[in-house]
Amino acid sequence: MRHRWKRRLRRLPAKKWLAAGFVLTIPVLALAASCGGPPKNPHDLCAVFDEKRSWYRATRRSFKDWGVPEAIQMAVIYQESGFRRKVRPPRRKILWIFPGPRPSSAYGYAQVVEPTWRDFQESTGRRRAERDDFADVAHFLGWYGDHIHRATGVAKHDAFRLYLAYHEGPRGYARGDYRGEPSLLAGARSVATRASLYQRQYMGCRKRLANWWALW
Repeated sequence: MRHRWKRRLRRLPAKKWLAAGFVLTIPVLALAASCGGPPKNPHDLCAVFDEKRSWYRATRRSFKDWGVPEAIQMAVIYQESGFRRKVRPPRRKILWIFPGPRPSSAYGYAQVVEPTWRDFQESTGRRRAERDDFADVAHFLGWYGDHIHRATGVAKHDAFRLYLAYHEGPRGYARGDYRGEPSLLAGARSVATRASLYQRQYMGCRKRLANWWALW
């Protein structure tokens, strides 16, 4: 029986072999595009979601679970890492030459520090969640946004104040620690502006993205 199948495979025309290889290659290429580096056009949310369908699904699920809009999630990730998955803060210099320690343990798409990430893992039961996994990070942003909302009363659609509390933590935000940090305030304004832009763009493609064929 084994030899019979081998003879049949040898008799397959070359065109059929090529067609089979092409069909098998399509899902692989789609997966690679979805899980690769930063999107080609990070300034257009519809273009980002068209290119990274898994990112659309992840932010959509996070919104349904926690209520933080997709546009705000994406604006925060853009601000923190430029959609790069393995970013860390640059090392300090010793004597202006030698690399020293990093200023914090922040890492990944959303530059989350290790203690906060451990709290997220324990609270949600997602023990294997990683800071360089986009779906895990989207879920984290929803979870942390919900935590901020319950602790401070900041609305989940208020990108400016959510970002301030994201950096300072709920207690630091309540104390107003951000008032003495002009660079943080500028960053929060950038996040709010981008979130507003992303939301307008998203309203134009949301229905199309929600179609069943767009989820493949």
